Amino acid sequence: MPSEQLRIDDQLCFALYAAMNAVTRSYKPKLASLGITYPQYILLMVLWQHGPSTISKVAQRLKLPPNGITPVIDRLERAGLLVRCRNPDDRRIISLHLTVEGAALEEHAARAQFSVVCETQLGAEALAALRGELHALVQRMENFGSVVEET
Repeated sequence: MPSEQLRIDDQLCFALYAAMNAVTRSYKPKLASLGITYPQYILLMVLWQHGPSTISKVAQRLKLPPNGITPVIDRLERAGLLVRCRNPDDRRIISLHLTVEGAALEEHAARAQFSVVCETQLGAEALAALRGELHALVQRMENFGSVVEET
C-alpha cells in the first residue's frame, strides 16, 4: 500500500503541473491563431515589456538557461518576429530586437491573454493574490536552493 505522503492529489508539484497544463491549453488555440506557441509568447512578452535585450537577460527573466531559449529564438527569427544583433564592441553579446511584425503582435496577444484571464473565473484581487503567492514560492525555492548549495 502506497505511503499516505505519495497521494497524487496531495502533491504540490501535481497541482502546479495540472494548473499549468490547463492554462497553457487555454492559450494554445488563441496563440496558434497568431502563429506562435506558448514558449514563443512568453519570450515575446519579455521583449514587449523591456525592449531589446540580450539573450542572457531574456533567459534570466524567463528563469531558463540561454541554450534553452535558442530554439525558440530561432523559430521567432524565421517567422520574422525578431532579429538578433551582435554588439559591435563585443561580438559575443547578442541582443534580440522585435521586428515591426513582432511589435504589432503585442496587441493581438493582449486580447488572447485577457480571454485566458476571463476563463480562470478569478476576480482581479484573487488573480493578483494567486500570482503573488506563486512568485513568492519561486523566490523561496530559489533562495532555499542557493542556501543548500552554499552548505
